[in-house]
Amino acid sequence: MLDPKSIKGNPMFWYLVVLTISSTVGLQTWSTLFNNFAVDVAGLQGSHVGMIQSIREIPGFLALLAVYVMLIIREHRLSALSILILGAGLAATGFFPTFAGIAITTLISSFGFHYYETTNMSLTLQYFKKDESPWVFGKLTSLAAASSIGIGLLIWVMTSFLDFTQIYFVVGCLIAAAAMWALTRDPTDVNLIAQRRQMVLRRKYWLFYFLTFMAGARRQIFIAFSVLLLVQKFQYTVQEVTILFVINNSINFFLSPIVGKSIIRFGERKVLSLEYISVIFLFTAYATVDSKLLVAFIYILDQVFFTFAIAIRTYFQKVGDPRDIAPSMAVGFTINHLAAVFLPAVGGLVWMIDYRIPFFAGAAMGIISLLAVQKIRTPKS
Repeated sequence: MLDPKSIKGNPMFWYLVVLTISSTVGLQTWSTLFNNFAVDVAGLQGSHVGMIQSIREIPGFLALLAVYVMLIIREHRLSALSILILGAGLAATGFFPTFAGIAITTLISSFGFHYYETTNMSLTLQYFKKDESPWVFGKLTSLAAASSIGIGLLIWVMTSFLDFTQIYFVVGCLIAAAAMWALTRDPTDVNLIAQRRQMVLRRKYWLFYFLTFMAGARRQIFIAFSVLLLVQKFQYTVQEVTILFVINNSINFFLSPIVGKSIIRFGERKVLSLEYISVIFLFTAYATVDSKLLVAFIYILDQVFFTFAIAIRTYFQKVGDPRDIAPSMAVGFTINHLAAVFLPAVGGLVWMIDYRIPFFAGAAMGIISLLAVQKIRTPKS
């Protein structure tokens, strides 16, 4: 039976809570300020902005190299160092208002963010039992949602008396301070099964790899085209998009722990089936609705179902070799980012032909994923 008190008694839980909040604050600060800073302060053009966004994804492809970094740095230390790198990159951003400066600081910050996300998934699966990890993932996602709202409000307040450079520096230093705290802690358990210190690619994990890739493709379609649809077709303002963002995170704050409990109760196959059935209808609706209010509701539901992807990780925990968790999460994170190489570019081209094509393609991916998850078989607890 799930016992949250026992979970919270595990020092790794609070270690991950602090670092997850820090990671979320860093990402949200970068995302909130980037476009205005790049255009208004650095004077960059759209081509520069697009190139920097592509550069930001490079560390995601290189997440598998974390396996080799862990040959010399223990995994929990790598988590803390990743957050320190994220904070340092963010703090430096405002001092380099040029294309090269923003590109380099973005790359530094992104390495910190992506390597933390990789180790976060791995440590959660290693340190919490199979009937605990879904709840932990849900709780961390819930806290991340609350942190996004909190830093958004803080930035809104700070913009009235601080400039971009000062905001980047203050938030970056706070994140670095949290990382320094983590570096003074050792929440590890020496009795855990040792992780393999090498790349792991196994045929028996094909379903995990495939579902991870499809989840990345689905996310890229959402990121690249859902907000574009809201703005271009339905003329949503920045304020209206911001309101949707706050609503999404408020819902996820309460819903994410429930999703975690649902995975424990109903299993990964049922939860993921519900997600992909919803994806089919949601992407079809994006392509067909003409109501500004209805498309907002679809957008909110779409983001809610992102949380269900937790089940892909917990599925691996149930079927994988416990020694393969760290290298497999690193490989999985790279696979998840493969879609970012071509989908936005290809989708942008077909968008010019008909904006509905990317969404119909997303619905087709939902059908394929729904069929794939029916192959999930996990040992009974």
